Amino acid sequence: MTPRFSSPQAPFAALKRFATRRHPGERCELCGQGLAKGHRHLLEASTRRLVCSCEGCAVLLGGEGDRPYRAIPRAIVPLPDFRLSPAQWDALRVPIQLAYFTRSEGDSQITAHFPGPGGPIRSGVDPRDWLGLEQENPRLGTIAPEVQALLVNRMRHATEAYVVPIDAALRLSGLIRAHWRGLSGGVDVWREILGFFDELKAGRPHG
Repeated sequence: MTPRFSSPQAPFAALKRFATRRHPGERCELCGQGLAKGHRHLLEASTRRLVCSCEGCAVLLGGEGDRPYRAIPRAIVPLPDFRLSPAQWDALRVPIQLAYFTRSEGDSQITAHFPGPGGPIRSGVDPRDWLGLEQENPRLGTIAPEVQALLVNRMRHATEAYVVPIDAALRLSGLIRAHWRGLSGGVDVWREILGFFDELKAGRPHG
């Protein structure tokens, strides 16, 4: 299947805007309570918008199924035994060594997200290629649609993979967008990316 490349469109453009929104005095968008760094987020089902939330609202309103809001998981799950051959990576049609992958609700379409000179790029993944990867990595079959992502880092000849909350993946997108310079990104953006993965390994809050 020929991949579908596009610039970010709604609703993902709206989701990505949250990733660079950080300011003192941030408050819960549902009850107005003050929020600390690393606070919770909910996914608004009707708009696919991320909503900053206090712990109480996350517990009371977040859920699964036909509910107005879905809770964003907190866990960052390393995949130390992740299997991905060079041929499998090539089949995913990601032109750089860093991407995250999401599953849509309903049709279960897998989409790759990766940085580019003109901004974040999205590409549809052939279901046959994803199935082959999932057969070798059964954990991928449990990724929750819309609210979790597979994050893969193959920079510096490594193969590093995590199942992450979607807000963590979008934070990475925001860092890349803010620091990317020129065609290759520049030194600063790669320093930010490496720092982000250091935080994942240390288990520090991603919010």
